[in-house]
Amino acid sequence: MESLIQAITIYALPVLFGITLHEAAHGYVARMFGDPTAWQAGRISLNPIRHIDPMGTIVVPLVLLFSTKLLGGGGLLFGWAKPVPVDWSRLRRPKRDMLWVALAGPASNLVMAVIWAIGLRILAETGATSSDFWVQMTIAGIQVNLILMALNLVPLPPLDGGRIVFSLLPDRMAWQYSKIEPYGIVILIILMLTGILWTVLQPLLAFGQLIVNWFL
Repeated sequence: MESLIQAITIYALPVLFGITLHEAAHGYVARMFGDPTAWQAGRISLNPIRHIDPMGTIVVPLVLLFSTKLLGGGGLLFGWAKPVPVDWSRLRRPKRDMLWVALAGPASNLVMAVIWAIGLRILAETGATSSDFWVQMTIAGIQVNLILMALNLVPLPPLDGGRIVFSLLPDRMAWQYSKIEPYGIVILIILMLTGILWTVLQPLLAFGQLIVNWFL
């Protein structure tokens, strides 16, 4: 139980900000490209409370962390925030601009991973050790945000990667591709259970880690 409480305190802020600021980034970029829906709903905010989904941001991460700790694992964390409302039809050029709105979420996670990496470097230069609470939190911040970035870049609608692929495909192929969306989450779960998802994530994680290493 003590190790579980310690894991919760270490991962709480990285998970909270990683999930919620990801959504805020979508809304901010959507407004830049002509859709003020998220702004009008008060969702372009750095205040995590405005983005928290009680189930996805709190309950699911805690249940996963608790269950994996009981099984002797290192602690699995995954979750989601309330989706930021985006009215794609209000974007100036919906299909093209969709790419930038979708990319904003994973990009925000990469930026947050870099910020945590800079924090880790500062702590290391002050003589902090690997057992230090803040060092462990910065490492968790890097890991959580790289995983969120990579997972959301999987080219499967309704994930951000699926939106990006839709934006890049010719119109006819894009609309055919979009028909996968109702089954996207089921496909994602199958990929998780079969272990294929980890193979897909590896190059994305490697890319993110390469960027982060520049700041360590």
